[in-house]
Amino acid sequence: MNNEILFLAEMLINFLLIILAYRLFGKWGLIMWIPVSVIIANIQVVQTVELFGTVATLGNVVYATSFLVTDILSENYGKEEAKKAVWIGFFSLISMTLIMNLTLLYTPLAGDEFATQTKDATSTIFSLMPRIAVASLAAYLIAQRHDVWAFHFWKKRFPESKHLWIRNNLSTLISQLLDSAVFVLIAFVGVFESGLLLEIFITTYLFKFIVAAADTPFVYWGKRIKSKGTYWLK
Repeated sequence: MNNEILFLAEMLINFLLIILAYRLFGKWGLIMWIPVSVIIANIQVVQTVELFGTVATLGNVVYATSFLVTDILSENYGKEEAKKAVWIGFFSLISMTLIMNLTLLYTPLAGDEFATQTKDATSTIFSLMPRIAVASLAAYLIAQRHDVWAFHFWKKRFPESKHLWIRNNLSTLISQLLDSAVFVLIAFVGVFESGLLLEIFITTYLFKFIVAAADTPFVYWGKRIKSKGTYWLK
């Protein structure tokens, strides 16, 4: 299966998992998705791929869905609940970084080849985590805090339900731009040459833009679930 089909499939699967989590667990299902998306994205981001003829890092899809979640929380439960979810994601990322880097300090059992291979594989991913984590934390806080603020800024100006798509997209698209700029500068300056760095920034934002535009029906779906109270586990 080629990367482009996988990208579209991953996007749809992420959206549907968010709706499923909301249906199953209500508000806490949405809040649960924030640390899930942040942690997965920061593992995926160490891998670069070719998508639609351009270079991109993985993690863009699942990370972008965290903005969908905060927008649903903002719409259905208010600014404070969305801000709480942002801080939960922040705490989760710090916790994972500390615990996984502590794990790397352990010495594998002598003579256990599988344990040594596992340590090497784990190091390949998580030894990059401190710089990636700093970039993620900075980008995450700046972008998510802006997203929550901007959503309510636009909600005051376009308060009707039919304008939900306006406040969703206007808040998310600018937030994604901030996120991409901060993350790429901190994570990859000095790692990649300037031309590739610019390409990663453009493609990173482009793919997040696609996810942001595509998630609009799911914001409405989330609002409908709240209005009907159709939660499966009560």
